[in-house]
Amino acid sequence: MVPITIRDLEIGTGMPKVCLPIVGHTQYEIVSQTMTIASLKPDIVEWRVDWFEGVFDFAKVEDVLKDLRTVLGNIPLLMTFRTSKEGGEKAIEPDAYAELNIKAAQTGYVDLIDVEIFTGDEIVKKIIDGAHAAGVKVIASNHDFFKTPAKADIIYRLRKMQDMNADIPKIAVMPQNKKDVLTLLAATEEMTTNYADRPIITMSMAGTGVISRLCG
Repeated sequence: MVPITIRDLEIGTGMPKVCLPIVGHTQYEIVSQTMTIASLKPDIVEWRVDWFEGVFDFAKVEDVLKDLRTVLGNIPLLMTFRTSKEGGEKAIEPDAYAELNIKAAQTGYVDLIDVEIFTGDEIVKKIIDGAHAAGVKVIASNHDFFKTPAKADIIYRLRKMQDMNADIPKIAVMPQNKKDVLTLLAATEEMTTNYADRPIITMSMAGTGVISRLCG
């Protein structure tokens, strides 16, 4: 497994990295939250752009990104539009989703973008290629808020992300019981031992799964 370096942060070695989210609706709320978050010195800050009231006007998005970059200094910035089908605040058409992510990557203000792997292979490839062309890393993600899939299915999803050249595959699943947490951890172990050539992020959600955020 080859670690990934983003600014001064090396992902894939040492302690688990801490990522804090920004979920403001207005530019003022977003920048205010970011100032507080930056003072806590997290490893990464994630802007959940789907919460932003101006998300469908890219000039407004870029203006916020510029402010965030100023506030964060050298802290890596991840921009995520989490779609409503995967637990986010808004729906978006695939072409608009691709355009938003690629344009954000091209601003030079973001270090990573998040791409939902089941958006459609053609769109996903377009976004990953566009981000990489701009020098931006990609987290490919998948969220199941209802259940924990079988171990083989979790591994399949992570391998698909890797095969599509995402820099960091990520999956989050919902446990129905403690055994589901063990399923997620077993899938993580098998993926990292047998298949992963890059860092991966896995988590079992809710209170039952909180240990996975630390030990995965």
